[in-house]
Amino acid sequence: DPFTYEDPNEAVREFAKEIDVSTVKIEEVIGAGEFGEVYKGRLKLPGKREIYVAIKTLKAGYVEKQRRDFLSEASIMGQFDHPNIIRLEGVVTKSRPVMIVTEFMENGALDSFLRQNDGQFTVIQLVGMLRGISAGMKYLSEMNYVHRDLAARNILVNSNLVCKVSDFGLSRYLQEDTSDPSYTSSLGGKIPVRWTAPEAIAYRKFTSASDVWSYG
Repeated sequence: DPFTYEDPNEAVREFAKEIDVSTVKIEEVIGAGEFGEVYKGRLKLPGKREIYVAIKTLKAGYVEKQRRDFLSEASIMGQFDHPNIIRLEGVVTKSRPVMIVTEFMENGALDSFLRQNDGQFTVIQLVGMLRGISAGMKYLSEMNYVHRDLAARNILVNSNLVCKVSDFGLSRYLQEDTSDPSYTSSLGGKIPVRWTAPEAIAYRKFTSASDVWSYG
């Protein structure tokens, strides 16, 4: 669990590969996150073919806690390896701006993608998307992680209509040594009320079951 490290930078070094900034080419803004803008770009690692990537950046003027919170998502993503979880390519921490580099999903967020293509999918295609999301959720549960912000805006879709869970900024590790694996949030933290299970709103207690509620 990255949040148990006394030095959060150590968690980043352990779970996220450092990328040389010279291998990253930023092309265009495709969105904005809590910490800064998100870009489409290209990544050309030595000995590998060039690929399109999404690049989250940390805006200038940040304080150390913002940098730590920003990179904690990479520390979490770097532990996952599943076809329905967004893949981390690496991070750039030794130059500015600080970046999190992930695979690029051509069709963007599921909510806007479905709105733009309303009525154009077969039942089989829609069920396939749902199965992909549930497979990603099952994997997270097996890894003892609770997402805490599962919503269509945080599901990304590629050109083959494969759905992948993304945005792990609120994700937390569930303790294994208990019969009731859960994560209890401290008061004052932001939670997405519209998609959050009643017990998570009332008691700020999050489990894999509360992720299932959000999925529904």
